[in-house]
Parts: sequence; structure tokens; C-alpha cells
Amino acid sequence: MEAVVRLRGVGVVRNGLAVLDDVDWEVHAGERWTVIGPNGAGKTTLLQVAGMRLLPTRGTVEVLGETYGRTDARALRKRVSFVSGTLLRAFRPSITAHDIVVTGRYAALEPWWHHYDDADHERAEALLAGAGMAALSDQAFEVLSEGERQQMLLCRALMSDPELLLLDEPAAGLDLANRERLVGRLAALAADPGTPPMVLVTHHLEEIPPGTTHALLLRAGREAGVGEVDDVLNSKLVSACFDIPVDVDKAEGRFTARADLS
Repeated sequence: MEAVVRLRGVGVVRNGLAVLDDVDWEVHAGERWTVIGPNGAGKTTLLQVAGMRLLPTRGTVEVLGETYGRTDARALRKRVSFVSGTLLRAFRPSITAHDIVVTGRYAALEPWWHHYDDADHERAEALLAGAGMAALSDQAFEVLSEGERQQMLLCRALMSDPELLLLDEPAAGLDLANRERLVGRLAALAADPGTPPMVLVTHHLEEIPPGTTHALLLRAGREAGVGEVDDVLNSKLVSACFDIPVDVDKAEGRFTARADLS
């Protein structure tokens, strides 16, 4: 099966330090991945490389059949949706939830930059409704809660019908209720065969949605475990990744982890 993402010997060096070191990784059609690891493990950097937003220091990167460095990365990025909390700082406070979602069609920040037809506006409304946010369509960005903003970003990411969906810690900063709403939404997307391959970066096993098929553990920029999710997210490998004893359990498709710091 042709890989949607293929990394071979990828390394990223910053200020003389290896952020990623000799990483081999593949994502295929229909797969739902999670990338787990401690702070500074290289998770966000990996996502930036896979989304063709960061050229690695060494190694080869193939995304959607194109090789980074030998293709127009700007054109390819339009086929990949990247969800990151850093995007939230770019929006005008008074822009509405609807306009933020509809501008995802062209990865724009303002609705007047492009023309949107009735079908675009209807799709934006349908995506908001699917996230339980139909009533907030006309609300300004500045009055939305953190949970609502993350749901809105996910709607925006789906607006362009991407061929690859990359999610960088979408539950960061959310309270318990909003985290569970987001995990439920991600689980629904994972179960939908129409959803493109997904990669979720997180620090916490509790944020992994049911339906996740594969996992990659990163430690100090190197692979600490990779493969089918139940083979990777076990107490032995997670403990080694975080360098503390961790008990990993799974019930009804959800993972939990408890560290023994005594």
C-alpha cells in the first residue's frame, strides 16, 4: 500500500542539538495515529516535517506521493490540514466562528481574501452543526471558550477536504468536560471511513480517542516504540519512554496511565 507519509532517516538539528534523530515512520490510508512522548521529545517537530512545514536537516520526506525538496511544498500544504493552538493567535477578535471555518477552504485568515459560494457556506454550517456548534456560528471569536475554539479549529481543518489531518495537542488547556467533548468528536472522525488519515500529537494517553489504530512513542527525538496501538501503548514501553514506572490500562477503547513516583 502506498504510504501517505513516509519518513526515512529523518533528522532535525537546532543549535547543534538533535530534535529528531534518524526517524523512520510511515502512515497509510485509513490509519489513525497518535504520537506520544515527554516534553521536548520532538513530537511537534515531527508533525511539522510530516506537514511539509519544516525541511529536515537530513533524511527524506514523502507526503501524498511527493518528495519534500523536489516539489512545490506550498501547493502540497493545501492538501494537508494542520491543527495547532498557535493558529488561534492569528485571528481577529471580532471574526465569527462561521467565517473562521469557511476561510479554512483556502487556509485564509479573512473572508474577503477569497470568494466563497453558497456550497462553501453550507458546508461550514454543516461542520459546525456536526460539532454541536450551530448556535455559535455568528458568535465572535473573542467570546468563544477554549473548548469551542478547539472544536472550531477542527471544523476549519475539515473545510478543505484534506487528504491528511495533523492535530498538534488539540486538547491542551481544556477542562475535563471540553476535553471529553473533543475526544468524542475525534472518535467520531476516526470511525468515519471518509475521514483522511489522522495523526494526533499528545502528552496524555487519556486524550487518545477510540478508533486510534497506531502509535508512535518518541523519546529525545528517537523512536521508542512504533506499530499498532495496543502493541505500543503498554506499561513497559510507555514507562521506558517517560523514564518512570507507568501502569497503562485500556477499557472501552480509552487508555489511562498512572505513574508510580514513590
